[in-house]
Amino acid sequence: MSSLAGRLRRIFTAPLLAATKTSTKTTPPPRGTTKTPAKTTASLTATSETPAKTTAPPPATSKAPAKTIKRWSFNYSTPTEMVEQFKKFSDSNRFRSHAKLYEKAVLALAIAKKFSSIEEILEHQKQYKEISTETFAVRLITLYGKAGMFEHAHKLFEEMPKLNCERTVMSFNALLSACVNSKKFDKISGFFQELPASLGIVPNVVSHNIIVHAFCEMGSLDSALSVLDEMEKVGLEPDSITFNTVLYAFYQKGSYADGEKIWDLMKTKNVAPNVRSYNAKLGGLVSESRMSEAVELFDEMKTSGIKPDVFTLHFLMKGFCDAGNLEESKRWFGEIAKNKLPPIRATYMIIIPFLVENGDFEMAADLCKVVFRRRWLIEPALLQQVVEGLVKESKIEEATELEELAKLKGKFQITPELPSSDKK
Repeated sequence: MSSLAGRLRRIFTAPLLAATKTSTKTTPPPRGTTKTPAKTTASLTATSETPAKTTAPPPATSKAPAKTIKRWSFNYSTPTEMVEQFKKFSDSNRFRSHAKLYEKAVLALAIAKKFSSIEEILEHQKQYKEISTETFAVRLITLYGKAGMFEHAHKLFEEMPKLNCERTVMSFNALLSACVNSKKFDKISGFFQELPASLGIVPNVVSHNIIVHAFCEMGSLDSALSVLDEMEKVGLEPDSITFNTVLYAFYQKGSYADGEKIWDLMKTKNVAPNVRSYNAKLGGLVSESRMSEAVELFDEMKTSGIKPDVFTLHFLMKGFCDAGNLEESKRWFGEIAKNKLPPIRATYMIIIPFLVENGDFEMAADLCKVVFRRRWLIEPALLQQVVEGLVKESKIEEATELEELAKLKGKFQITPELPSSDKK
């Protein structure tokens, strides 16, 4: 329970504290929007282990001064206390404009399987005037979907007219997305076929893209392609999202040859490949261990003026790890920092075991420290292997440092031990 409380506290405190940098003259975002401050996500890791005890939040006002945001610092010992504080803070118009705070709260509670707490937080929002705006209602429907609580999402969609909230294609799409996120694939076709006529809604490209995504998730690739044909019949043109969704499915779940056919079809439709398109194709080449072609595709991508992202380099690094090529794996891993791209945990969880396997314990230890700094989870057994490898190479000081750092991060349940004979 304490580890859950700590995780939730970190999730909430940083964005709220980051918001204190906002000028008192800054106009708050319109009610019901999902726009969040640009620095919110970046500041999530800059948290305090034990935030100072806070006073009660200020009364809700239409224009709460920025300095009052300092008081939005959560201090609780159980998820129940967190929920109560969240509900109190919801009285502030400005707090309600921070959609990211809602999302991170719901996702953290979903991971902890505290679904009744999610319901309590989101149902509490119906008392505020924003519930009559579709964007706010869509936020709640979307959050229910991401938490896997489809019945609640559907119920809210049905309640919208009673809440004096108009239902357009926007909320219709939110309901479809909730189906996909909750894995309720058996319901999505019925909604898509029946709701538009009964509600006077015309599905748009986004609606069809959600259906394509659903079929790809189900592994029904032929059905996904049939949606592209249906789009043309109703006068809609598939966009890059449509094609990228299908490309990923065919390159990585179907066959590379079929993926190439979709690639050619995309070009005939004058939809230019973007970085996601290239990543899908790159992933397909890597999955078939065609690394020389993957590197050629990377060069083609740059020649086309498309800047690689962290996933591009992740695929290349992973491919060379799978091929057992240590030097190339390290080179492509280094390209992530060289290109100033934000690292992802998955990359580290692939290269650290590969470094251990190849005896590069020093670099593995350095990367473990990065994992700690970023507060990512790591398997205790993997960390133990790194410590033992350092000891075998007589790097006792480095091993001890890593062990102490791991114990300091005890909330991760990592407790590697140096061999007793090597401890002083």
